[in-house]
Amino acid sequence: MEKLRNYIGGAFLEPSTGEYIDNYDPSTGEVYSLIPNSDDKDVEMAVEAAQKAFPLWSGMLAEERGNMIQKVADGIAARMDEFVAAESRDNGKPVSLARHVDIPRAVSNFSFFASAIKHFASESHYMEGVGFNYTTRKPIGIVGCISPWNLPLYLFTWKIAPALVSGNCVIAKPSEITPYTAYLLSDVCAKAGLPAGVLNIVHGLGQKAGEAMVVHPKVKAISFTGGTVTGEHIARTAAPMFKKLSLELGGKNPNIIFADCDFDKMLSTTMRSSFANQGQICLCGSRIFVERPIYEKFKEAFVAKTNALVVSNPTDEKAKMGAIVSKPHMEKVLSYIELAKEEGGIVLSGGTQVQMPAPYDKGYYLRPTIIENLPYTCRTNQEEIFGPVVTITPFDTEEEVLTMANSTKYGLSATVWTNHLQKAHRVADQLEAGIVWVNDWLVRDLRTPFGGVKASGVGREGGWEALRFFTEPKNIFIKQ
Repeated sequence: MEKLRNYIGGAFLEPSTGEYIDNYDPSTGEVYSLIPNSDDKDVEMAVEAAQKAFPLWSGMLAEERGNMIQKVADGIAARMDEFVAAESRDNGKPVSLARHVDIPRAVSNFSFFASAIKHFASESHYMEGVGFNYTTRKPIGIVGCISPWNLPLYLFTWKIAPALVSGNCVIAKPSEITPYTAYLLSDVCAKAGLPAGVLNIVHGLGQKAGEAMVVHPKVKAISFTGGTVTGEHIARTAAPMFKKLSLELGGKNPNIIFADCDFDKMLSTTMRSSFANQGQICLCGSRIFVERPIYEKFKEAFVAKTNALVVSNPTDEKAKMGAIVSKPHMEKVLSYIELAKEEGGIVLSGGTQVQMPAPYDKGYYLRPTIIENLPYTCRTNQEEIFGPVVTITPFDTEEEVLTMANSTKYGLSATVWTNHLQKAHRVADQLEAGIVWVNDWLVRDLRTPFGGVKASGVGREGGWEALRFFTEPKNIFIKQ
């Protein structure tokens, strides 16, 4: 049984506890590797390593840091097949998804910020007859990055790439559910020549390793992606310590479909926005609102396409959906389907487990599920399920659909389908969401700000927003 190790100070280390956590293959339900069960002692070692590395790393020219980070991007790209296979096995997602989305986007994250730091400019403000002000931006120091299990390497690199190129030293904790590609990244960084202690990867549970990062006084900023409840805890803990916080949390995203949309394009994209990665993407549109004139047409076509989706093991080339990430999460999703029935919902498609042949018969597979006849205020329509479950609801007016769409405590993303330009602008402007896509979904421009409002988070990631978060501005005045 392979044992993963922490990457601290440029070395691969056993956890100080000597304890390990089982790492399951979701497609088979079997343990296939062991993860360090790290604690505050491991985090303390990482902090000491980062402190030692910070003067050298922060003192490098931005271009030098960018060139080093590009080597890491190249290292991942050179081992593409290995990373793809590892991500698919660890997460349960189809190999095709890992190959076309997860790993290429991780490479892009490193490459983008490796270049962006060379163009990151400060500001100056001239005061006529008085003098002028100019702003410098310096790295914070030691920062903590905690990433989720749904897009493991993609979201892991989304945080650590801007933190590193900005001159910070990083202590990062991947999800204990999907740690393997972060472990491979450790090896890439070592072989790329990244100075020891610049990036430290500590594996373990959130309540132990993650908590130790959050409470450590020398970790000056926390960037976290995950559940809203955990985000609330981090905010309560870190805010009194005056740490900088970036929290990308949950979502219950509306997909608003008007009758004047391009129906075929909408239907094809809605299939992806509903069930991609088994619905385990924070940006999935789990509440689908359809204008009444096309509601029955949409329902019939959507159900037919959903019934035709192939749920299979991740290595099956025909698989459109793989395994749910873990048994507890599968049970959570199933419990929400039962709740929906209790709330009066009608299951139009799916709603049950999929029994696979051996050796996948103990894996965690669910049929994609469509539910209708639910009030927009019910728990199923208000709480994040984070699985292959969507609800569909008809609407008659813009005012009505905006009331329904904005009714949850979340505000991460939304999708609007219409060929009416003014309507698109009007509805997008009134949606309470950090990201709105019109006539498409999951289009990512790495230059744009990413994040949510309300309980979906605090702060923004991406582009200059990320580089600003991981630096501290200083204004300097010069008398004329």
